[in-house]
Amino acid sequence: MSISEAIQKVEARYAHQPEFIQAVKEVAITIQPLYDAHPEYSTLKVFERLVEPDRVFGFRINWEDDQGVVQVNRGWRVQFCNALGPYKGGLRFHPTVNQSVLKFLGFEQIFKNALTGLPIGGGKGGSDFDPKGKTDSEIRRFCYAFMRELHHYVSKDMDVPAGDIGVGGREVSYMFAMYKNLTRESTGVITGKGVGFGGSLMRTEATGYGAVYFLENMLIAQNDKLQGKKVLISGAGNVSLHAAEKVNALGGMAITVSDSQGTLHDENGLNQEKIDWLKKQKQQNKPLAEYVDVYGGEWLAKQKPWQFEADIAIPCATQNEVNEADAKLLVENGVKYVVEGANMPLTAEAIDCIRLHR
Repeated sequence: MSISEAIQKVEARYAHQPEFIQAVKEVAITIQPLYDAHPEYSTLKVFERLVEPDRVFGFRINWEDDQGVVQVNRGWRVQFCNALGPYKGGLRFHPTVNQSVLKFLGFEQIFKNALTGLPIGGGKGGSDFDPKGKTDSEIRRFCYAFMRELHHYVSKDMDVPAGDIGVGGREVSYMFAMYKNLTRESTGVITGKGVGFGGSLMRTEATGYGAVYFLENMLIAQNDKLQGKKVLISGAGNVSLHAAEKVNALGGMAITVSDSQGTLHDENGLNQEKIDWLKKQKQQNKPLAEYVDVYGGEWLAKQKPWQFEADIAIPCATQNEVNEADAKLLVENGVKYVVEGANMPLTAEAIDCIRLHR
């Protein structure tokens, strides 16, 4: 079966999962030349098998809020492919989470993990729980309840979750504590833990720093350098703020960050003092907009950061955050390099637009 036929089958079977279909199509475009060069792949239906997860677990999560009211959320774990090793992929807590989004992310995770050269497969999971506006006690109770269901399906040799949007070191610690209580195992079933109980040094910084190191190598390959470059960054979480931190360290200048409420723009650049302030602000769940009262700059409510002139863009917020119109805006504003800090943040149309103008 050809890749085109496999895609048609996915579209017919999962018409109600547009995000997943998108991921399948985008990956198919990149691997089709190799696939076509090996007829045995088609004979063995490798791609058709790859687009079907090994299994998808769905479960109900019951927890109590601070008022003693029972709340009900949905949770999932998509174990996509363990051909190379145990399933590996993050857990996301966000109201937009559903099976389609998790399959979108899990399918991509297969290839991301394979590129590391490590023996790990691809998976993804999460819940439609929204951590925003919740107290620490409510988040703890939810994480305990979530792991009471998830622990049946994960282990250090089978499936190793991690953090993602809405799941940081605090949430990982709560879930790991419950996992240990339920299983009487203290091995590393979930990554992103504190260093004091099995976590890795620099884990928090790794994704943001890594994106910028990748950028640095892109520039070197083009006989270019980061020094003096203006950089647009979206998001205001670990990836975004640590990307901004590393951009500064390597001589560039990050001038934007953003969240679901809008974009913060500082033409003078986000130096280390400002980034440290932003980190504390986000940890305390306070609005980014308050930055303007302290350091100046401008706050653009409900807007994206792609409207400003710059040399580089690093979208770090979420999938599909850069659409075709955004890509055209980036090109018009002089952006020459785009590094994906989030999971597939550019739509297929946006990628085509960027490639057309490179």
